[in-house]
Amino acid sequence: MIGIDVGGANLKVVDNDGVHIHYCPLWQEAPIQELLSPYAGSENAAVVMSGELADCFSSKQEGIGFIVSEVQAVFPDAIFYGMDGKFHTSAVPELAAANWLAMADMLKSRYPDAVLVDMGSTTTDIIPLNAFDSMIGQTDLTRLQQGYLVYCGLLRTNVATLIHSANVNGINTPVSTEYFASTGDVYVALNRIEETLFSADTADRKGTDRTSCLRRLARVVCADLEEIGESGALDVARSVYNVQMNLITNAVQKVVQSHNAEKVISVGIGSGLVAEWTGGRDLSAELGEYTDAMPAYAVKEKATSLSDVDFL
Repeated sequence: MIGIDVGGANLKVVDNDGVHIHYCPLWQEAPIQELLSPYAGSENAAVVMSGELADCFSSKQEGIGFIVSEVQAVFPDAIFYGMDGKFHTSAVPELAAANWLAMADMLKSRYPDAVLVDMGSTTTDIIPLNAFDSMIGQTDLTRLQQGYLVYCGLLRTNVATLIHSANVNGINTPVSTEYFASTGDVYVALNRIEETLFSADTADRKGTDRTSCLRRLARVVCADLEEIGESGALDVARSVYNVQMNLITNAVQKVVQSHNAEKVISVGIGSGLVAEWTGGRDLSAELGEYTDAMPAYAVKEKATSLSDVDFL
């Protein structure tokens, strides 16, 4: 049994050899079958998804159907975890964006008094594990409305969606709303992540080295790097960093307080930052590489203990 998480930007696989992350944007021609074929020797696959929201599909249901069809072409007997907390074998609506629930399902008994925060490349999920039963059936829409989903992440978020201005070399400066830079540029520029972790497409499809990141950040205020210098580009980066930190921290605190949780645990590629911001516990120390692919790991673990109640 392997675990598969089909996201909008990444295809993540967990097997007996560990974690395998493939950049696979669904808004382009996604080679899902090609990427999964090397794993076809496995007995079967348990799958979660969130890629059905990609705007190449006219509806979530079309996206679900595409993903199920692609996976079943390689794993005909694949099972798919839904937001009803059960496994399915066909493209039912319940499969939409159930990856966060699979994580909660696996961790709820281990950390019953915790709020789980998964900061990925695109989004941040905030899940009160002591309220698992009430979370079943939640959609991305309802989670956005109730503060359980913050739609920004470590790498792919357009910085202009987070800030309206930045204090650039001492002058308050409005920003352009063009897609000139992303949060990945911010974290590389501030030396918070290595450039090798910037695994998403950049705004200009150029390098992920620090100088390239600084150049893109300068563009956010309609400037060249030579015009405002590294100090000006870093001013933009710090503005984005502070806003994102406060946005996620405040959202986590609200969920902690409303559910009387005792601790925060974090996973995902931004797990270390979340732990730093919230004073929580980064699970990467005990789960290692699996923290970067928790939904795939969780659905694999869940599938190994299937009962008739879990399966439809």
